[in-house]
Amino acid sequence: QVNLVESGGGSVQSGGSLRLSCQASGRIFDVNAMRWYRQGPGKQRELVAGVSRSFGTQYAGAVKGRFTISRENGKNAVTLQMNNLKPEDTAVYLCEADVRPSGSDYYNDYWGQGTQVTVSS
Repeated sequence: QVNLVESGGGSVQSGGSLRLSCQASGRIFDVNAMRWYRQGPGKQRELVAGVSRSFGTQYAGAVKGRFTISRENGKNAVTLQMNNLKPEDTAVYLCEADVRPSGSDYYNDYWGQGTQVTVSS
């Protein structure tokens, strides 16, 4: 079994910063890519940022230059540093990972429960 646990959400004023963390644990052979998605009120889920061996780091246009995703080599964890936050960044942020469980030949997608980020003007 594989679990993803997010932490670091909260409430800030516009212009503030938050740092989200996501830790994958369990029977893991390999984690290829890790990503952050968000879903705002009444909106569809959207990709915010991702890091993978194949494509390096990627960002949505709306957060480029303000958010930074990072993953330490050899660790099944990812952080999202969010600076200059805006009210439109308000959403539930979810961590997703492409994981090859121990004993499996295949990679599957796993999701965390999500963490709320609220930015007030």
